[in-house]
Amino acid sequence: MLYKFKSKDTGDLIMLEVNGRRVLEIIGKNAGPKGIILPEQMPAAIKALQDAMAQEEASEEEVVSVDGLSLRQRARPFVEMLQHNYKSGHEVVWGV
Repeated sequence: MLYKFKSKDTGDLIMLEVNGRRVLEIIGKNAGPKGIILPEQMPAAIKALQDAMAQEEASEEEVVSVDGLSLRQRARPFVEMLQHNYKSGHEVVWGV
């Protein structure tokens, strides 16, 4: 399964299930097949992802996925998508 995140202001962002699920769990969203992140939820989501990335980097051994990429490398495009949509006041959705 793939997660395809969409918004009115940015291009689609596609993540493999394992990466999309991890990002959604970090921001406190149900990693179901459909969902929405409202603009008012984005600052907390961005902070949660930034905190998780910093925590991973501060740990003795950086957690790296099977393909050799860290959470920061995986989540950075998603954080940028949230930041852009927060400024424009549009939601980010998936599975619709």
